[in-house]
Amino acid sequence: MKQDLGKVDRILRFALAVWWLSPLAPQFSVEWANLLVVAVAWIALAESFLGWCWLHRLFGIDNKNQ
Repeated sequence: MKQDLGKVDRILRFALAVWWLSPLAPQFSVEWANLLVVAVAWIALAESFLGWCWLHRLFGIDNKNQ
């Protein structure tokens, strides 16, 4: 698994994940939307540590050098 995320992208994903996993996360009236926010936050957190994104691989995006 080759890393395809740049430093800024990883930092922003980490910040988003921490925000969405904190008590300050957006809250919606429907439960499935809240679960979706948590799921996306955990995915973003994992991607920030791994430096790899499956969507980048799917679309052929490589911003590792940015």
